Amino acid sequence: MALLLRVLILVVVIYIFYKGVRYLIDPKRKLDEAYENGQYYFYDDVKNVRKNFFISYKGALFEGEKYLGATEDAFEVISIFVFVHDTMKLQGLTKSDFLYLEKEIKMSYPNAKISWKNPIEQLMKEESSEHL
Repeated sequence: MALLLRVLILVVVIYIFYKGVRYLIDPKRKLDEAYENGQYYFYDDVKNVRKNFFISYKGALFEGEKYLGATEDAFEVISIFVFVHDTMKLQGLTKSDFLYLEKEIKMSYPNAKISWKNPIEQLMKEESSEHL
């Protein structure tokens, strides 16, 4: 009976340790923490096109919808539509911030065309018209 109790306690301790480690390395928790602290964090499942990615950046939470299409060699993500969850959080962000985010997204999806939802789209169009 005492041996069974020891084994049961050992199993419970191992289970609690396992759950604790999984909690600490959970990327969703890291995203939530970065969002609360106004830090940068890119949360994505690159292998699953159906899952949107999330970016926490300077207190704003962005979400990107990935769309699969054909390139010259293979099927890849060719289009990404990015929007912010709370437009009020955009205050203080500049064009260079969005260019930085585009660069970060392109690191994972080099063949993708990135489109922004308003009001970011207007800011980025002004950016491209200034270069003409």
